[in-house]
Order: sequence, then structure tokens, then C-alpha cells
Amino acid sequence: MSSPSKRREMDVMKLMMSDYSVETINDGLSEFNVVFNGPKESLYEGGVWKVHVELPDGYPYKSPSIGFINKIFHPNVDELSGSVCLDVINQSWSPMFDLLNVFEVFLPQLLLYPNASDPLNGDAASLMMKDRQQYEQKVKEYCDRYAKKENISNSDAEDESEEEDISDGRCTSSDDELAGHADP
Repeated sequence: MSSPSKRREMDVMKLMMSDYSVETINDGLSEFNVVFNGPKESLYEGGVWKVHVELPDGYPYKSPSIGFINKIFHPNVDELSGSVCLDVINQSWSPMFDLLNVFEVFLPQLLLYPNASDPLNGDAASLMMKDRQQYEQKVKEYCDRYAKKENISNSDAEDESEEEDISDGRCTSSDDELAGHADP
């Protein structure tokens, strides 16, 4: 077994042994879904999403593809495909990162600190910049409507055809300020 495949196996097992619910697809370790809860003290708190993960053959030297299966209203997540615009996943991935980093650091920070200046969801970005209160209300509406435990078990069929679009690197921004502060 080569080193990258051992690393893939170790990272997936580490994720499975953590507090995350992991559902493999086709009994392999290259494609799976993870149940992800919105971060505490955020607009997304209380929301539950199923996140689709695909590990390329070159993992951990190549980044995983990450995408939300059930809908989320966020400037850096494509509303239709669930594709995520996050520099650390799409452009500056390092083999030093692992899957736990994605779910414990990168995705929570994405939800806590949206970047409206380089959106995948133009409507969310525009609303966030023009009317923060209405933006926050719409985020909560989406959480109430699409991000409940019962939504994650029956969202597979409707979104299966869109999985190829996840984390496709279409965004060009740098998330250097990601952990700093939310955009005003």
C-alpha cells in the first residue's frame, strides 16, 4: 500500500472515529458524506448539513472536493450545486491539512466569516452587503427549511447530478482574513 493511500485511510478513519457521522459511498474511502452542524454562536447554529466529500487519487497532495448537499444561503457556497469557495481548499491546500481540519476549522470559519467580495452566490453576497438584517433573516429561513436532521436523509437523490461541481476552484479570492473578522 502506497503512502498516499495509507494517509487517505488514516484520515477517513480519524474522521469516522470523531464526533462526525460519516457515510461511505460504494463502500470505498474516496467518496463519502459527512453530517456537519452549524457552528455555535453563528447564524447557522442549529443547522445540520450533509457535506459530500470526494478524495482525488492524489490526496493528500491534492485537495478534497467539498460541497453541501442540502441547501445553504451563504455568499461563498453555490446555492444550486453546493460548491464551496474557500481558498484553503481550492488553491492553498497542503498535505499538512487533514479531513478533520476541513470540518473542525475550515467549514466553521467559512460560515462564521463569509466573504461577500468574491461570491459563488451573488444574491447572498449582495443582500449581505446591502441589508445585513434581511440577509441574516434569509440565512435563518434556509436553516429552518433545509438544514434540519430530517432533511439530510432524503436529499441525496435530488442533488446527485450536481455533485461534480463541488469545490471546483472557480473562486479566486484569498481567505487570509478568514479568521480575522466578518465583512461589514
